[in-house]
Amino acid sequence: MILVTGATGLVGTHLLVKLVQGGKTVRALYRTEAKKEHAKKVFSSYFTCEEKHLFDSIDWVNTDINNIPALTEAFEGVTHVYHCAAKISFNPSHYKKLRKANIHGTANIVNLCLIKKVSKLCYVSSIATLGENLSNSHINEKAEWNPEIPNSVYAITKYGAEMEVWRGIHEGLTAVIVNPGIIIGPGFFDTGSGYLFKRIDAGMKYYTTGTTGYVAIQDVIDIMYRLTVGSYNNQRYILVSENLSYKSAFNMIAQSLHKPLPKKKISPFLMKFAYYAQRISHTLFRTNRSIFKSSIRSAFSTKYYENDKIKKELIYSFTPIEKSIKETATAFLKEH
Repeated sequence: MILVTGATGLVGTHLLVKLVQGGKTVRALYRTEAKKEHAKKVFSSYFTCEEKHLFDSIDWVNTDINNIPALTEAFEGVTHVYHCAAKISFNPSHYKKLRKANIHGTANIVNLCLIKKVSKLCYVSSIATLGENLSNSHINEKAEWNPEIPNSVYAITKYGAEMEVWRGIHEGLTAVIVNPGIIIGPGFFDTGSGYLFKRIDAGMKYYTTGTTGYVAIQDVIDIMYRLTVGSYNNQRYILVSENLSYKSAFNMIAQSLHKPLPKKKISPFLMKFAYYAQRISHTLFRTNRSIFKSSIRSAFSTKYYENDKIKKELIYSFTPIEKSIKETATAFLKEH
């Protein structure tokens, strides 16, 4: 039995497709019926009408990774765990919620893996937890976390979650950690990278000057599966297909959606002005904030990530990001 946490998110849902296609017995955790129904819609897009019953072949368990009694029951008979569940937010006011979901929740998963003697855990982390090389060289798996820089609350809690996995490894757990870049894939256009497609489709005009790593969802789940079934133990792996500037990525999305390219380069000064304007508005009128100091820093940071380790160990060829963007844009246009 394979257990998937965060089974109704981008990675979890696409992972379910791969596992079911491979004839695996799967148990999946979900928190709300609405999220489960959305996952079913994405899941069903991969199958014919005659195959759509496969979604119901999954053993669905309605629980939270901080609900210890229900989570303990969900671990019965489980041999492998894919821990995809996480809370994503860059809002400092959400720190306690992020800590509870990402750090405490992962600690619960690790503890039960140890207690139930699970064969292997695959944990989905993020490139956000990787340190920056002082020489501005490419970032690899050896880059160490730097607590001195203004990391986002998301990065801090994902790093804390990684520490729980490493703690489990020291206590005898067999595990692998993957650190994906920005994941491009269809089905989830209200959150994450999918929201970019919605914004650019609506006519987004601005871009920033930063650079970061991108990876296709299919590559993420393929590599996760191969690392979990193979003899790859107690290692981390960066999953990045290409390093692209935000301008290049936005242009690819706009072209695939047949929309005007974002042509206005926004400066750090304007971003900071918008940040303070949002803070004032939030203080006076309780409006939502979308810009934070960490997101400004990220928008103008130039980071390049290596993928040599995973390419060498799995002899793996990544999907070109332009191809993944085109496929995701096609799905977006069909859906909208």
